[in-house]
Amino acid sequence: MPTTQRKAILLDFEKPLVELEERISQIRNLAEDNDVDVSTQLRQLEARADQLRQEIFASLTPAQRLQVARHPRRPSTLDYIQAISDEWIELHGDRASGKDDPALVGGVARFEGRPVVMLGHQKGRDTKDNVARNFGMASPGGYRKAMRLMNHANRFNMPIFAFIDTPGAYPGYEAEEMGQGEAIAYNLREMFALEVPIICTVIGEGGSGGALGIGIGDRLMMFEHSVYTVASPEACAAILWKDAGRAGEAAEALKITAADLKGLGILDVMLAEPLGGAHADPLKATQILREALRENLETLLTLSPAERKELRYQKFRQIGVFAEMTQNGQS
Repeated sequence: MPTTQRKAILLDFEKPLVELEERISQIRNLAEDNDVDVSTQLRQLEARADQLRQEIFASLTPAQRLQVARHPRRPSTLDYIQAISDEWIELHGDRASGKDDPALVGGVARFEGRPVVMLGHQKGRDTKDNVARNFGMASPGGYRKAMRLMNHANRFNMPIFAFIDTPGAYPGYEAEEMGQGEAIAYNLREMFALEVPIICTVIGEGGSGGALGIGIGDRLMMFEHSVYTVASPEACAAILWKDAGRAGEAAEALKITAADLKGLGILDVMLAEPLGGAHADPLKATQILREALRENLETLLTLSPAERKELRYQKFRQIGVFAEMTQNGQS
């Protein structure tokens, strides 16, 4: 990969690693030009690069994981859908507004021979594509489209795979005028009543009600470097301290990482990512996702619809459990 291309998407904490990789590349080129055997030195440097990469990605802060989750090369919903589907037919429109929201995509597919419905937020690769996709921020029509597809899945007994990757629902005036809050609230209620298996996976950034609008499921999975939060760290810092520059502090306090949410009992499955993040090896990330979807779907299919709905209900009832204090100060 050309150096200029790497620099265009270089994350701050990756700089020491990139400098070492550039040094390795320079030594290799010089050795080839001068017909010198430096294989031993190259193996040592490459081993050091692998060790450094492991050290960097094993000790990322929540704010740094957020950078990885927002990486422009990170696989998107459509990338995963097209990679894990035997067949894929995208469906459009909410059958209400007469429009189609490109920020939330969905359709019918075959997953290892089984008919399923797949849907999720869709971000763009570059500025032009992001503008067209509204940066993955869905409108009310997008959430109504998603619910239409999920009702279709329920009617024809097709499991649902939902992929979450959004900074939040679109907060614009037009979205509020069209009933953004009502559309999300309606989805929350209706998804609890669906009888088919629902597996939700945070593949990048899961932000606020925009993520939760397609996030009520029997299983919540997250990639290792994904984040899931009630509000973006920038918004949280601006609200609490009137200073968006304290986003790193907010990210730490919000407990947005997969490891944090696993510890809190909110996350069911944390998916390991290839070393360097999902964008470093999309094929391996896809394989990890496929295997996790297969395994969890097989488990859910052994349960009756009534059992799945009860477990889904109890799963969300247990989120945010607290203990009340008695008058004598005991819980």
